[in-house]
Amino acid sequence: MSKLAQEKLNFLTQKAREIRKSIIMMLAEAGSGHPGGSLSAVELLTALYFYEMKIDPQNPRWEERDRFVLSKGHGAPVLYAVLAEKGFFPKEELMKLRKLGSILQGHPDMKRTPGVEISTGSLGQGLSAANGMAAAGKLDKKGYRVFVLLGDGELEEGQIWEAVMWAAHYKLDNLTVFVDYNGLQIDGPINEVMSPEPIPDKFKAFNWNVIEIDGHNFNQIIDAIEKAKKEKGRPTAIVAKTIKGKGVSFMENQVGWHGKAPTKEEMERAIAELEA
Repeated sequence: MSKLAQEKLNFLTQKAREIRKSIIMMLAEAGSGHPGGSLSAVELLTALYFYEMKIDPQNPRWEERDRFVLSKGHGAPVLYAVLAEKGFFPKEELMKLRKLGSILQGHPDMKRTPGVEISTGSLGQGLSAANGMAAAGKLDKKGYRVFVLLGDGELEEGQIWEAVMWAAHYKLDNLTVFVDYNGLQIDGPINEVMSPEPIPDKFKAFNWNVIEIDGHNFNQIIDAIEKAKKEKGRPTAIVAKTIKGKGVSFMENQVGWHGKAPTKEEMERAIAELEA
């Protein structure tokens, strides 16, 4: 496995810390939102936006850019924090989350927020949209890649598996899916609500290239992306084991933090932990 230089690893680790702090602060200010599934995906999006993806924050619709689709749209805070950190819009906008007239809605809105590729929120639909982007890239002979983040609970949606079948049938090797495999959804553990497991085996059954990683380990994330780029003739699913609420001790693995904002006191406690 390739290993990141220490300087690059330190850079990504610091970015992840800042992004987690932004998530906590914007949710506390808004008084609503989804911290658990936002915090679990921080390293995945940090690696994409600060290491891998070809993007231009000054030209969000650059034709040759790589595309990212946040299919689990309720995880919008992590995407907003990353986009602001990258420079797509001022970080001050984060404190206007879910407020009247804000560019940051409760779920991603492609018409309001620079850097958002497609509006998402109804679970299960993001992969179908990403399939279209990847297929268009192939037809137009473009070199861009398409990345998608799916929630593990989202895999209970039937449309996901139609899209998985479609992507394999049309050999979309420019498409990479991350599964944020934290094991919890709003009503409890995924294997008690409506188990999608065994997740890797199901993607393999649809003829996908499958890679399993620790979703908080930058070396494993980058290595998996590199392997996906080398795969020919089929899409790749990177099944990333993560911790819901990662980085904040009282939120980790607690299903109650799926969709509840921290109070001011809880925010201060969380920020203190992240800065320790």
